[in-house]
Amino acid sequence: MVQGESSAEVSDTVVDLSLTDQSPHEAADAIEAAMLAQLDRRIRKSVLFTSGAVDPTQDSSYLSQDELIIAGDDPRLRQMPKEPTLSDFFGLRFSPSKMHLLQSAMLASKHGYGENVVIACLLHDISMAGFVRGDHGYWGAQLVEPYVNEEVSWAIRAHQALRFFPDESVGYAYPQSYVRLFGEDYVPPRYIQEEYESARKHRWYMTGRLITVNDLYSFDPDAQVSIDDFVDIIGRNFKQPPEGLGLDNSPVAHMWRTMIWPTRSL
Repeated sequence: MVQGESSAEVSDTVVDLSLTDQSPHEAADAIEAAMLAQLDRRIRKSVLFTSGAVDPTQDSSYLSQDELIIAGDDPRLRQMPKEPTLSDFFGLRFSPSKMHLLQSAMLASKHGYGENVVIACLLHDISMAGFVRGDHGYWGAQLVEPYVNEEVSWAIRAHQALRFFPDESVGYAYPQSYVRLFGEDYVPPRYIQEEYESARKHRWYMTGRLITVNDLYSFDPDAQVSIDDFVDIIGRNFKQPPEGLGLDNSPVAHMWRTMIWPTRSL
């Protein structure tokens, strides 16, 4: 069964409202909530979304008549505009962790760093905010590479390794939060060590390093920053495609489409 642009396929969901005092508006909300809960149980997810919760090599399930695949918009998500911009992704697809990006970029701006550093801070954890967590520096750099200058994408990739290594010259110490998260004896994997050794010799080392300097390892829940505060910087430093991110036929358009339609199976 294919789920298209509406939830009509699960309209057979029964909600008994005869024993309630709900208004028509409340009744409609209850029906919609029940239908969305039904979708949560019935939509078939990609292996990446379930791996860990289940062993993908042992998953013997198959698509039954009662399961749904989504070919269009997922009714559980807010619909994206036809020509989605970076700001639209911040507003409609990124998790609350986007506030970390906004706060980091604002900190870099207050410190007086150039726009390359500010935009790099704004985008440095973009993969974790809306795509995947593993190797987030690599994924994030690839996501934005066609739309920013080479220095910015390089710095986003490099920060993943640089954050594990202090640099006293700029006052960057190993984050205490990492001691709590990874343990006192944690040693980064070999590829991270090699990336660090390469990055420290690179001409753009300091751009990547300044991401870690302005990376907030303890977030301020009371400090609210809006993506609107960065409209001008984005306009000067992010090449927004007129067709919309994900629809511009760039080498990474499929990655942005995956964020637009994360449950689509086709």
